Amino acid sequence: MRNLPNLLTLLRILLVPVFVWLVFFCSAPNSIAWALLVFSVASFTDFLDGYLARKWQVISNFGKIMDPLADKLLVLSALTALTLLQPFKLYPLILILIALREVLVSLLREVYVKKGIVIPADKLGKLKTVLQMFGIIAALVLWAWFEDLAASAPVRTIAHIWFGAVALLTAYSGLNYLVKAQMAGKKE
Repeated sequence: MRNLPNLLTLLRILLVPVFVWLVFFCSAPNSIAWALLVFSVASFTDFLDGYLARKWQVISNFGKIMDPLADKLLVLSALTALTLLQPFKLYPLILILIALREVLVSLLREVYVKKGIVIPADKLGKLKTVLQMFGIIAALVLWAWFEDLAASAPVRTIAHIWFGAVALLTAYSGLNYLVKAQMAGKKE
């Protein structure tokens, strides 16, 4: 049971290719609804693995590193779909900004792990993840069951504003992580 949080993280990683296949390659009429279900289950595992790890006090270096990586893979896959495909076609800059932050933080995290320093995700990082996942789930709901509404100008505008604001928060959380990393590096 004490390995359950790590197993949930691995499950989330394994659900990413399933999500990608459903969104980009599956031609079934309900593929987006199924993708929504997969994304929702994966998002719930993010909450559940963190909750169980804290409750059982089994926070591991594996979890500290793989949990945020699993989140990044899931979110970036979904944002890529929302950027490249109709009905939303988000501004590419949103995806680029979020992806750059995620890649830079991941690389920096890897550098510090090799130095024996583990910097876990903080509350700001968790908030940006929740807001990203909420926005993605809302967009997928609209796409799956209300595609005409999702394609309307007002809904697309709201989606662009939402994800633009989330991209700015994501960038800010990345700067916050850089500051924490520098402080941890100086303590070394």
